Amino acid sequence: MKRLLAMTLAAGAFATLTACDSIPVSHQTQGAAVGAVAGGVAGSALTGGSTLGTVGGAVAGGVVGSEVGKRH
Repeated sequence: MKRLLAMTLAAGAFATLTACDSIPVSHQTQGAAVGAVAGGVAGSALTGGSTLGTVGGAVAGGVVGSEVGKRH
């Protein structure tokens, strides 16, 4: 149940933040921020709240989000 809640919250945050075109930062920075949040939530959910899983997910999500934002 916790995983479902965490993934739902991450998806909601992702959908909300990706719609913010008026934020005065680059798409790469926006992508990194959204990816880090989503990755941290996903990492925490997948590892049962492990600190290492949360941090690892945030780092991986930030890198992926940055690359996606760079290509936007």
